[in-house]
Amino acid sequence: MDSAKRGKGSKLMAVADRAGFPVAIDVACAAPHEVTLVESTLEARFLSEQPQRLIGDKAYDSDELAGDLAARGIELIAPHRARRRVPRQDGRALRRYRRRWKVERLFAWLQNFRRLVVRYEHDVLNFLGFVQLGCIVILLRRYL
Repeated sequence: MDSAKRGKGSKLMAVADRAGFPVAIDVACAAPHEVTLVESTLEARFLSEQPQRLIGDKAYDSDELAGDLAARGIELIAPHRARRRVPRQDGRALRRYRRRWKVERLFAWLQNFRRLVVRYEHDVLNFLGFVQLGCIVILLRRYL
């Protein structure tokens, strides 16, 4: 994880619950594709139980990722890419894709913290600590 540098060289991956509150957050290098970072993000979750469903955009449409998540008991919901010949899921599951805006709202809530927007920290672990602190503040606002 030391390769995640300051600025555009890092990627923030998040998993949110159905209300849009953070369940898992992880920072990684910007070079790898999002599909390869899903496993590490799920391992960095705050709760002990796994999510039942994972909703992602078209970049998550991968048979390999769907198989790995199905082995863990997680259903992958992602719209098909234009090149896909054989559909993997029907339209009923894709109706849940409309809830994806709640993850985007989580990122908007994190943008309210100037320290996360500007990213003063050079070390990725320090930045991850401040992102987790921002998640704690979001969760405390929910319960208090």
